[in-house]
Amino acid sequence: MIRISNIKIYDDLSEEEVFYFVLKKYNISKNDILDWNISKKSIDARRKKDIHYNYSLDMRLKNESKYPKFKKIESFEMPKINIRNTFSYPPYIIGAGPSGLFAALTLIENGIKPIVVEQGQDVDSRKETVDIFLKNGTLNTLSNVQFGEGGAGTFSDGKLTSGINNPLCSKVLEEFVRFGAPKQILYLSKPHIGTDNLISIIKNMRNYIISKGGKFLFNTKLIDFNIENNSISSLICKNYLTNETLEFKTNNVILAIGHSSRDTFETLYSKGITMEKKNFSVGVRIEHLQSDINLAQYGDITKLKLPPAEYKLVCHLPNGRSCYTFCMCPGGVVVASSSEEKTIVTNGMSYFSRNGTNSNSALLVNVTPDDFTDSSVLAGIYFQKELEEKAFILGGNNYFAPIQRTEDFMNNRKSEYIGTVKPTYTPGVTLSNLNEILPEFVSDTLKEGILEFDKRLSGFANPDSILTGVETRSSSPVRILRNEKLTSNISGIYPCGEGAGYAGGIMSASVDGIKCAIALMEA
Repeated sequence: MIRISNIKIYDDLSEEEVFYFVLKKYNISKNDILDWNISKKSIDARRKKDIHYNYSLDMRLKNESKYPKFKKIESFEMPKINIRNTFSYPPYIIGAGPSGLFAALTLIENGIKPIVVEQGQDVDSRKETVDIFLKNGTLNTLSNVQFGEGGAGTFSDGKLTSGINNPLCSKVLEEFVRFGAPKQILYLSKPHIGTDNLISIIKNMRNYIISKGGKFLFNTKLIDFNIENNSISSLICKNYLTNETLEFKTNNVILAIGHSSRDTFETLYSKGITMEKKNFSVGVRIEHLQSDINLAQYGDITKLKLPPAEYKLVCHLPNGRSCYTFCMCPGGVVVASSSEEKTIVTNGMSYFSRNGTNSNSALLVNVTPDDFTDSSVLAGIYFQKELEEKAFILGGNNYFAPIQRTEDFMNNRKSEYIGTVKPTYTPGVTLSNLNEILPEFVSDTLKEGILEFDKRLSGFANPDSILTGVETRSSSPVRILRNEKLTSNISGIYPCGEGAGYAGGIMSASVDGIKCAIALMEA
């Protein structure tokens, strides 16, 4: 195939219209085309007077030699898998988030029938449970925004961007499209699915895996496991619907437990699984009017029908800290994401249309093991939880989140009113002073970051923008160590995905699930 890149287009065109534009511009005969597809579409808004789309097109030609000036490319193919594992017992996957689902999908496509154990509910039941919590604050600690089929990413923006640059990323995108995602995610520079699409896609994936012989055990939690001769021999699980304790014989387990599985981390640590502390981040969610972000990014000149604008900001400050935005949700809401009683945790969520009034983003500060007074490997978990418990108390002990106008935060005073930006967090909010609960180094770094980001994105420091506390679950505070064969120090255990410390979002977690499944089959 050939690839034609850096195609500037100043109109809102359909895919077909883009194709004919390229044929005309580069004098390519349609009769020479065997196949074609858009491989990239991005928005170049660096100059407000020259906003345009930037496209790349891939074409398969009858005779490439007629067009020597175009770059030749190779299409991606999955690596050949040499299945050596004899599988005396079925492989088990703990967790049905992105890494667990893609591990299961990879196994089932190669004739291996996994059993997926998920402490939360199936995605439809989980959605009902989450809606109840968002409405009245009734928390189910086993099934919530963090736990359940689809993982924490189900109730997010559904971003499919990643910095890992792994060829398996294209495989992940193709699988999402196969199970119902919009085709445009294959070429948009910043693809997203939205929580509304994710719910149906996840269900389609699960039904496919079951149709091929895989199994899902929902409402079932890993509580212990047995080891023989330094190898996994069985899992001890509890079904919370029947209250049964179950033992499953297996020699192969993919641990796709997610970044919030604190009691499971405790169990793993107590059983001698090698783990280490790692850097993570904490902070708040910041909300602006989406119309203000659009104006700051696009200006008011362009006639293009542009999507809700995004931003991604980072700064490294003289105090040695970094402040950055993460998981920006255009037209989204701040969502209650607690998974433990008497804690407040926030995240961002958008539907595919991104048509909400506000935008929101995590506004985070890096935390290192040097910041912990506790020397335990699990000290990062305790650091997170203490902050979440303080936010619960500050919010009123009822799952209302503490919020503050940015102007008041900068001046270290409790907010007394809500201005032009209305908070989107439910079940409710409490006007507060977040400086009272955030560590001083976090507050100070956030303030410097807000001022710096306002220089780059006009209006970021809008006095009425809303800060909602606290954001603590951007990544896992621990890493479960694994060797070159992707197993832990206990043979047959494959730490996987975001919870194990090897991913940071839906895309990278999905890729890691594929990698662990391949490693398991080739063991």
